[in-house]
Amino acid sequence: MGRTKSGKNDTGLGGAGSSSLSPSTNDNSNGAPSTAQPETRIRELLKELFGLVRDVQEERSRGEHNLINISKTHERMQQESRITPYYKNKLRGLYHTAMQDAETEAELLRKALDKITEIKSIRENRRHESDRPKQIMRRGVLMTMLQQNAVTLPLWVSKPGEKPPPLCGAVPADSNYICRTGDKVAARVRSQDGEENWILAEVVSFSPQTNKYDVDDIDAEEGKERHSISRRRVVPLPIWKANPETDPEALFAKGTLVLALYPQTTCFYRALIDSPPAGPQDDYSVLFEDTSYLEGYSPPLSVAQRYLIACKDDKKK
Repeated sequence: MGRTKSGKNDTGLGGAGSSSLSPSTNDNSNGAPSTAQPETRIRELLKELFGLVRDVQEERSRGEHNLINISKTHERMQQESRITPYYKNKLRGLYHTAMQDAETEAELLRKALDKITEIKSIRENRRHESDRPKQIMRRGVLMTMLQQNAVTLPLWVSKPGEKPPPLCGAVPADSNYICRTGDKVAARVRSQDGEENWILAEVVSFSPQTNKYDVDDIDAEEGKERHSISRRRVVPLPIWKANPETDPEALFAKGTLVLALYPQTTCFYRALIDSPPAGPQDDYSVLFEDTSYLEGYSPPLSVAQRYLIACKDDKKK
């Protein structure tokens, strides 16, 4: 199976939040005017972010004392080999306090992630509004950037009884979802030789009148490649990682047919899930369709949650 896109050889890629740690795109809760200059707003957000990080550390330090008390109480119970009403009541109170401490810390982390998301959004918008031509990245730099984007994707941690939102792990976007400028997507485009491929692309704009996206091929090694394609040929990538420990239903199950970004490339290919992530920071293990192997599939390869989507191909190529 060839690993090419538009006639190019693609080589060179190495292989927390709920409403809960969920990023927002328009956080003006601090009263800052929306007309603030980008650089001024970024400085304000960085200052607020610094304060939140400091608050998180202070809250964590306060909570450690209570956790030590919980551990010591359990040790005393083991030494006495009995559970008395006194210890039951004491542990109930200590665990209640620990849960409150954890929720306070989580809320601070959510706010910090909101600030980070807004900073990234401002910088992304400023880049797209610039008249400067798109920078051409060396292959190694591009692959490192893609890997970092996967690692830093926010983790969704659901509250009890809460379901993961759209675009969390394997949960698809709502049917009326419109990708924003700068969003990374999987786009089905036609190359000059007429072959269609799913590529990693960046949204430039969307036209409600034509129901089409303009997208740029993320691989700028040979210059900008812009495509105007229908909405049905664009699939948004996950914006949160699913937590296997709290939301296993938001992950693709073993044996599911998906489109996955092949390591060392910027193209998506059909693959079977060999095993889903075991932990929050783990990748999928997938088997790519490959006729050069007797079984028809490659050996297991690792692919980050960021770069897997439900298979949209009806026909096997």
